Amino acid sequence: MVDSANPYRDLPSVDRLLADPRVAALAVERGHESVAGLAREVLEGFRSAIAASASLPAPSVVDAVLARAETLRPSLRRVVNATGVIIHTNLGRAPLPRDAIDAIERVSAGYSNLEFDLDAGERGTRFSHLDQTLCRITGAEAGIAVNNNASALLLALAALCRDREVIISRGQLVEIGGGFRIPDVLRQSSATLVEVGTTNRTYVRDYAEAITERTAAILRVHSSNFRVVGFTEQPALSGLAALARERGLLLLDDLGSGALLDTRAFGLAPEPLVQDSVRAGADVVLFSGDKLLGGPQAGIAAGRAEAIEAMRRHPLARAVRIDKASIAALAATLDHYAKGEAEHEVPVWRMIALPTAAIEARARRWAGACGDAGSVEACESTVGGGSLPGESLPSSACVVAPPDGAEAFAASLRAASPPIVARIHDDRVWLDPRTVDLSEDEHVEATLARLLEAPGRGR
Repeated sequence: MVDSANPYRDLPSVDRLLADPRVAALAVERGHESVAGLAREVLEGFRSAIAASASLPAPSVVDAVLARAETLRPSLRRVVNATGVIIHTNLGRAPLPRDAIDAIERVSAGYSNLEFDLDAGERGTRFSHLDQTLCRITGAEAGIAVNNNASALLLALAALCRDREVIISRGQLVEIGGGFRIPDVLRQSSATLVEVGTTNRTYVRDYAEAITERTAAILRVHSSNFRVVGFTEQPALSGLAALARERGLLLLDDLGSGALLDTRAFGLAPEPLVQDSVRAGADVVLFSGDKLLGGPQAGIAAGRAEAIEAMRRHPLARAVRIDKASIAALAATLDHYAKGEAEHEVPVWRMIALPTAAIEARARRWAGACGDAGSVEACESTVGGGSLPGESLPSSACVVAPPDGAEAFAASLRAASPPIVARIHDDRVWLDPRTVDLSEDEHVEATLARLLEAPGRGR
């Protein structure tokens, strides 16, 4: 009962607050001292409110502590991706292999030889930690990694083509996401863009006719996030390589997605392989670390030693360099390719390779947790992340027809801890197990059962 004569007496002590089951659970998650400090702040706010109005504020002190804790939750959080989009740009792109996470912890917990040569006992370079593995996997003479693929392209153009011309097909003047466009990157590098051919058809002769004494390179950009079909023509990379060698030019090949495994083996359309571009004669091949490669955010350049060394020496290399954690994660991810185990150890490829029967079985368990509101339906998963546009993989989804509508139910899923992100179609919520780790299944089932008031079903 509230003491209207002296509302201060109704305020619990910090110890009583910490004994409340909900606050105690919060203390386990956030730390005892942190939550105790939060409780003191809330109690002080209640005392100030009582002093101003001579009455106890409406919300309970426990609810106020929990609400305050929610506002202080870290903005960047882990989420469960049940959308079926494997490389989901908005959800952080590729999840890292376990070995990559362990490698980050090892080099981040203390000091490392990031820029120190242990054999010589003197200053070294961070670029050395990836060079040999990149060469072994791609067949290139040298390699370098920076913070993303746009940076890698910018660095290559600035180091190799500054104040000179770069020839590109009009059909490859793409926007690479976030409003960044290839012509804008070229301008920032101080290289001059020379467009040849048409949107749908470009030939080797178009490049040859555009070469002048100011030409430094031919640039090919793979349209990894869209597809042009019908009356189209783009020259093979080998043809461009022959022209570049004949005229003394560089050939730069921006692949974007960075496939190191043959996508056709997984029932998908062919995606250009980094190894094939190196073999075809590209001087610098550029690709992302966090798309089909399945590692951390990075932009990788592999190619001829002289070109890569010019990129390493350029002042811009320092501005776009990656940190020790990213180097460690990328090295560990690449090591799986070197060992021939990427299909099983790199999450992106493991998800692509998942058998449809295993996905359907998980979807049925999830649907069982939903009671009458749940069902299982065939659906399509997509690779995403600007890779393999228009391609999909057969899958199964747990489909929920919630009584209060799909939007409200999807919002409730996102309010879970950790949040579950699903997709809405036909006013129903679809959850695709392909992109959900097995360790997250119990959380998904329990959350569905709780939200639909079907505790224990499907367990």
